[in-house]
Amino acid sequence: IRAVLPKLLDEYHLLDAPLGQKAGDDAWLQELSGTIFKAPREEAAAAVAAALRDGYAPESVGEAISHTANLLALHDPGRIEKWASEEKPAGSCHGDSVGVHASDSANAWRNIARVSSPRNTVASLIVGAFHTAGQAEGATPKPVAEDLSGVAAKDPTALLAEADAAIRGNDQQRAAATIAKYGQLGHEPRPVFDLMLKYATSEDGALHAEKYYHTVSAEFGATRPQLRWGQLVALARVTASEYGRTAPGIEEAKALLST
Repeated sequence: IRAVLPKLLDEYHLLDAPLGQKAGDDAWLQELSGTIFKAPREEAAAAVAAALRDGYAPESVGEAISHTANLLALHDPGRIEKWASEEKPAGSCHGDSVGVHASDSANAWRNIARVSSPRNTVASLIVGAFHTAGQAEGATPKPVAEDLSGVAAKDPTALLAEADAAIRGNDQQRAAATIAKYGQLGHEPRPVFDLMLKYATSEDGALHAEKYYHTVSAEFGATRPQLRWGQLVALARVTASEYGRTAPGIEEAKALLST
């Protein structure tokens, strides 16, 4: 990236003009996000540089990067046995997994871009695309059609109860499918956040539980309605993966707060 970034800044003349304000439509976002998801890192960085040169707003470019990171979380095949541990067993997707790391990082790069000088705004987004790309694997995204068809409930209370049970059973597929169905039916997102918040504070998540909850909260609000539920579906999956490993200090904190 130390070689790629200055080259792209020069090649696309990104320091010679003010930042653009064009909002990318759905087709544009899917195309850019697909490039970042599938392309090598250098090509993804160049695609973002080209979008910025063409006048697309940094916020729209950041949304594409964030959506790509969310796709990585949904496509994550799970930790392989070689890299498994007691805190992160085989099949898990919490902790320093590709999707969680990519999502937390994309959120950070977007926030840096929002408060930086124009030079550092474009640099942050190019680096963010470079960091997000080159990590996709061939797994089928969660939830699969079979998992979705297995969710019979339609009432929001029943769906939340089913999601809660899936989380406590470490059933990633069922948790993801239940929240996907909940979103498809148009139910309010706040109760889902409230359910996930309980576990974001109680579970360790290999040091990522609370951070990833904050990432999803922010990115859900900054993502267009037709795509934002992927964030909560991924959070449900990660929460089911991390459940059962209590955050250090939680009992002490609860005792102190009760005094």
